[in-house]
Amino acid sequence: MTDDRAPEGLTAELLDVALEAAARAGVFLREGRPADLGVAATKTSAVDVVTEMDIASEKLITDYLAERRPDDGVLGEEGAATQGTTGVEWVIDPIDGTVNYLYGRPDWSVSIAARKDGETVVGVVAAPLRGETYRAVLGEGAYVNDRRAHARVAPPFEQALVGTGFGYLESRRVHQADVVRQLIPRVRDIRRGGSAAIDLCDVATGRLDAYYERGLNPWDYAAGELIAREAGALTGGRPGVPVSPELAIAAPPGLFEPLQAWLEALGAWHD
Repeated sequence: MTDDRAPEGLTAELLDVALEAAARAGVFLREGRPADLGVAATKTSAVDVVTEMDIASEKLITDYLAERRPDDGVLGEEGAATQGTTGVEWVIDPIDGTVNYLYGRPDWSVSIAARKDGETVVGVVAAPLRGETYRAVLGEGAYVNDRRAHARVAPPFEQALVGTGFGYLESRRVHQADVVRQLIPRVRDIRRGGSAAIDLCDVATGRLDAYYERGLNPWDYAAGELIAREAGALTGGRPGVPVSPELAIAAPPGLFEPLQAWLEALGAWHD
């Protein structure tokens, strides 16, 4: 089923810019990946890596945004940070799933979100090796390519396929592993894909029943969280708290609530 309604005005322009920027970066990353790609730098730990392609992809995106929307703000994973004057801020992950990209695995993406006065109004996640682009505009639904995206109807908790991810600091990983150890007997299975943006889009398209993770940054979840919500999922963190670096959860109504309760009980929100 498709929906021919199109966003109008500012959101239409922001969506057009985000789609084009993500498409350009996706082509660059897919076709320009060096055979001998290596680590250019590390961040929080020796396994939290940056490649030359992360840096080049962010520059490609920010250069395009400066051409199309020069007065907007920008927040990028690899250091891009400018204050704008329009109330619009672009939140960019030039490669979400850098370790996958480094190893030649397919689950990596380009994530671009636009916030207006602090609220995410447009989200685009391009997954070039899947041949898919996920998009959403606030209040207008979510799409994968030109098809409407819908989260699954909530299964019984014990039949839920749940995605997650792990941080880069040893102390955090140890606790996250313990949370998984206690959760996995209670659900169908656990998946770990390596790109938070794709995991959130997999909830939006029904490829996962649910997803949670501690330690994400805004560029990891800004676009995917909007896409999951617009596809019918609920999103949040601890009870009564929105998605944040502390905890991100996405699942359909009826599954979100018990998953959130279990994660709260297991202490998934702290190290």
